[in-house]
Amino acid sequence: MLEIYVIFFTLFLIFISNYISKKKQFLTDKKFNIHKSFASKSVVPITGGFVFSTSILFFLNFENQYLKILLILIFLIGFLSDINYLISPIKRLFLQIIIILIFINIDQIFINSIRIEAFDFLLTNIYFKYFFTLFCFLVLINGSNFMDGINTLLIGYFLALLFVTLISIEKFNLFYDVSNFYILALILFLIFWPNFFGKLISGDSGAYLISFVIGYFLIDLANSSNRVSPYFVSCLLWYPAYECLFSIIRKLKAKKSVAEPDNRHLHHLILLFLKRKFNLKENFLNTLTGLTINSFNLIIFYAAFENVSQTKNLVLINISSLFVYNLIYYCLNKSEK
Repeated sequence: MLEIYVIFFTLFLIFISNYISKKKQFLTDKKFNIHKSFASKSVVPITGGFVFSTSILFFLNFENQYLKILLILIFLIGFLSDINYLISPIKRLFLQIIIILIFINIDQIFINSIRIEAFDFLLTNIYFKYFFTLFCFLVLINGSNFMDGINTLLIGYFLALLFVTLISIEKFNLFYDVSNFYILALILFLIFWPNFFGKLISGDSGAYLISFVIGYFLIDLANSSNRVSPYFVSCLLWYPAYECLFSIIRKLKAKKSVAEPDNRHLHHLILLFLKRKFNLKENFLNTLTGLTINSFNLIIFYAAFENVSQTKNLVLINISSLFVYNLIYYCLNKSEK
């Protein structure tokens, strides 16, 4: 019965928020910079984040209800960025650090082990444990933000991730409450279709919140079951995390500011490659780019699914993912020069 409420409530939010956004020209992607206008010149409602945040606040279960207040604050950081009020990446990062640290402290949610003895010893230090968990959250949410703007890339990625997680919990009898995962998947599935056709995007608010909430539950899943290797989680979250880390390294190497956006992410290069190969309309090209990247990620997810508790195999899958990413990036980047 709950599913019916989730479906109707989320669909209503999509319809009404998109209508108001277009009618009032509020919370729309106005393409004020070259980064936002690279994949699409169309003005699109940035309503995915609002729909997602409102739906999860109504339907997700948290033992500590104060956590919902902190989720609202994470959403607001992105929302203020979406309306071009909080433009500075440094200020956004500072606010993210404060809120996530409070969240970690209240919920006591930590990454407790990565199954490397020396590193796990460092994690016995509470200050290092705070730092490492914070670092992982920051890399995840900011890398996820890089993905938004390409149709289906962000929403499709996390939707596929959730379905793989749900199947894994069921198949391997992990004895974990799947209700929150199921609700998240249902909400993202409903948002996916207008995103597929370029009728809405998640914006910074959606990217921050979607990735944070899903990252939170995946950490909790890994901590709740010894059968789940932490590298299973890293296989599921590798792409947005590596997008962030690779971007930082790439900009430092080029002696550019790591805080400034650019158009040299992998999805930008793939979009340019597909544009040369196919004579497609903007929206189809945009969607094809997202589907192409997520098709590769589905292969990674399937390999991880087959090795949920096999740490050595999962490490190899992670390494292979990074190798393929770098190889494709090198080839495409070279062809664009």
